Amino acid sequence: MSSWTAEIEAKWQARWLDARLFEANRDSRPKFMIIFAYPGLTGYLHVGHMRGYTYVDAIARYKRMTGFNVLFPVGTHATGNGAISLAKRIREKDKKTIEYLLANGCPEDMLPELVEPQQVVSFFNQVYVNQYWKRFGFLADWRRFTSTTNPDYGKFIQWQFRKLNDAGLLIQKPYYAPACVECGPVAVDASETDLSKGGTAETTEYTLLKFRCGDLFLVAATLRPETVYGQTNFWVNPEVEYVKVRRDGEIWVISRPSYDKMRYQKDDIELVGTIPGAELIGKMAVAPVIHREVPVLPATFAKPEVGTGLVTSVPSDAPDDWMSLKLLQEDSEAMARYGLDPEMVRAIKPIAIIETKGYGPLPAVEMIDKLGITKAGDPRLDEAKKAIYKDGFHTGRMNAACGEFAGMKVEEAKELIKQMMIKNGEAELFYDLSEEVVCRCGRPVVIKKVDDQWFIDYANAPLTDSSKRHAKSMHILPQDYYVNIQGVLDWFRERACVRQGNWLGTRFPFDPKWIIEAISDSTLYPIYYIVAPYFNSGELKIDSLNEAFFDYVFLGRGDAAEVSASTGVSVELLDKIRADVFYWYPLDINLGGKEHMTVHFPAFLMNHVAVLPEELWPRGIFVNWYVTGKLGKISKSKGGAEPIPDAAERFGVDAMRLYYAHIAAPFADVAWDEDAIVNYSSRIERVLRTLDEMKALNGSDVQKVDSWLLSRLANRAQVIRSSMEEFDLRRMANEAYFETLADMRWYLRRGGNNAGTVAKAVRAWVRMMSPITPHIAEEMWAGLGETGFVSIAPYPEAEELPSDPLAEAAESYLGEVMTDINEILKVTGIAPKRILIYTTPQWKQDVLALGLELVREKQLSIPALTKAVMARDDLKRRGKESADFARKTAEDLMKRSETEMRQLGMEIDELAYLTDASPFLAKELGCEVAVYRADDPQAPDPQKKARAAQPHRPAIYVE
Repeated sequence: MSSWTAEIEAKWQARWLDARLFEANRDSRPKFMIIFAYPGLTGYLHVGHMRGYTYVDAIARYKRMTGFNVLFPVGTHATGNGAISLAKRIREKDKKTIEYLLANGCPEDMLPELVEPQQVVSFFNQVYVNQYWKRFGFLADWRRFTSTTNPDYGKFIQWQFRKLNDAGLLIQKPYYAPACVECGPVAVDASETDLSKGGTAETTEYTLLKFRCGDLFLVAATLRPETVYGQTNFWVNPEVEYVKVRRDGEIWVISRPSYDKMRYQKDDIELVGTIPGAELIGKMAVAPVIHREVPVLPATFAKPEVGTGLVTSVPSDAPDDWMSLKLLQEDSEAMARYGLDPEMVRAIKPIAIIETKGYGPLPAVEMIDKLGITKAGDPRLDEAKKAIYKDGFHTGRMNAACGEFAGMKVEEAKELIKQMMIKNGEAELFYDLSEEVVCRCGRPVVIKKVDDQWFIDYANAPLTDSSKRHAKSMHILPQDYYVNIQGVLDWFRERACVRQGNWLGTRFPFDPKWIIEAISDSTLYPIYYIVAPYFNSGELKIDSLNEAFFDYVFLGRGDAAEVSASTGVSVELLDKIRADVFYWYPLDINLGGKEHMTVHFPAFLMNHVAVLPEELWPRGIFVNWYVTGKLGKISKSKGGAEPIPDAAERFGVDAMRLYYAHIAAPFADVAWDEDAIVNYSSRIERVLRTLDEMKALNGSDVQKVDSWLLSRLANRAQVIRSSMEEFDLRRMANEAYFETLADMRWYLRRGGNNAGTVAKAVRAWVRMMSPITPHIAEEMWAGLGETGFVSIAPYPEAEELPSDPLAEAAESYLGEVMTDINEILKVTGIAPKRILIYTTPQWKQDVLALGLELVREKQLSIPALTKAVMARDDLKRRGKESADFARKTAEDLMKRSETEMRQLGMEIDELAYLTDASPFLAKELGCEVAVYRADDPQAPDPQKKARAAQPHRPAIYVE
């Protein structure tokens, strides 16, 4: 990036700030309020994060230029343990953390201050505002900045929870929740607010099956309790050292990792010893429910970190079990090594228990034979297991071997069999995570029992129904999510909303031992941006932010004088804030990454519906996809992504803004691509050069191309305005930086030189570019002699530029003629000395006119056009020639689109237009160009080309 680019970025950012363009105050204009989902404050952001943020600023700038009073506030989400974990690593002088901070620009002398979590929050608040959002030229209303650990924000969140409680939406019950072993409960979701790994993990419920083996109970974990009727043996990993634990007077054998997890769920579990897995091989154990002795056999696939590390064997329906049993039965050496009776092992047969549609009585045996699997560890075993489990659950029925459950659907029997075993003391429940999950502090996350957990009841039927109904009225992008959010809202259930432990956040108003968790305090917050500036300015004090205050300004409840007395806030100020709320709200657009589709956005919508009056429910959601990947060798930050200030310095802010807007639709991931950004920078430079060329034109003659250019720009403005109804920034960027640039280049190429035309055109063009590349646009605007800011100038409208469809059609026709000529030259390889162009004779134009008239009357057919042609004496005299052309014309018109037929209907004087353009064509083609009407008897026609001329498609001869 040139120093000139950095200078103009700094210049215009300073001028916008001095002019306070960012401030949004209530007035008589229509309003537009837009936010991006505030970022979690866990460290430095990178260039990928700026994609969605830049969309918001560009949309806000566009709406401001189209007459809206725009409110674009920002904040940060510091709730959770991100700042605590970072402060801890700094305090411990973790080398990797220190290097990460310094590489991203943290001053070394700041490090001693960052050992306190709130100092981390304050530091990164400034980084986000100054190094990211202001650096990118955002016109956000900085007066409204807030962070979730600010005391005033906490008052607002406590009010929100009081309203949820008033609505009967807070419930309390026992819960098995993900929890860091050090920090306490965490949220496991795709946003990974609390996590460094494992955001897609799910909570898995295991049924623990107890097998009596002498004085011990071998405890297996299963996901399919309904299959107990098919148990034939028990698997133990001979290479694992298991532990003995006391549980309710019983001695259980389980793996060490499962004990480490289980002790967070079962209060009276006690470690009492160990036992090698090899010692258990060959023993007999009594299986639950069937109460038969089954042999304990060796299996290395029994992983200690999965379940309990012990597995019951159901070879009829479990491919791993059948494969391992089959291989053991064939392995005499292994049986001898473990002292197993080969006859006993080989006598074990699968027991059919489930009748599944599309399978025989032994699905696992059948599937392994069908796939030709011959060894353990084959990845196809996992695919087979998933298929059999899925099909069995949805289409299977328990067979006659399953006692009282015979004939019952598997999906019904599963829960009943599980509950029967628990009631009989033969089973218990155990919860685990489907993959490794790591807290931001670096410690593992497990499932922990919480006896008195609080939830928000998102399963509440009236709340769900109202939210679904309102979602149908919202502007939700992309369209797929507009459809899918209905299912998401149906699926959304009770969500734990508080946690205990070492967290930053707001105290739960009904029990201060709890902290409100990170999703639950980030749903209703856009409305607080309207109050925040009054606290930030000192007009509101912390003690004023009580329930009566928020009830009055947000809900209109209470008497103003009484609320004033209880809050110490004047009636005038209360009414002013309330008027602000009902002016700015509802929120028009909430933009966030795709990770928010299943958690944040449904919670955002449902909290608005639960707490606020209907007229304040949100109007729109915009989901953006990611920028992924690395920038290669110059990457410096922790995750390998380009730090934002570095990228801004290297490429220039406007080039990056254009990259984000144009590189792909918002609803697709894109890879971070240095070469692409360089190309966008080059395009901006080409725009600047073209603008300078245009400004240098000072003629006064008006040519046909002048009408074309202004009409073209009128169309561009209309296309952009139409596209921005759906916030299609990519289309806007394409029109402004590619298509309009091509228009300007064509104007120059065609010899356009009218100063008046240029003045109108470039002023419209610069305004088109202002939302996406505002710094360059301001510089160009000033270079045109304008004194105000282009950022607040009116966006171009089609009405301000003269529309001339005929001029556009004629210039398009010229372009098509050039394309045809160039194609002929390419195919023939001729170096032309002269080119003869023959425009259509009038009689063919008349036939086309008759055809278009029939199109308008919706009566076009070959017979109809032929009849109309033959009704004209002048055409009838041409006989078969007219009839043949009528047939071809009708066939052609019936293939044309409505737009193409409008183009054909333009009454272009082809002869006059091409004759006028012949000097241009001669210059472009480097040879003499002559234009004739095809039926001109004086026209030279050495190869009889003229007869091929048709309306809008002249005949061409090259010599």
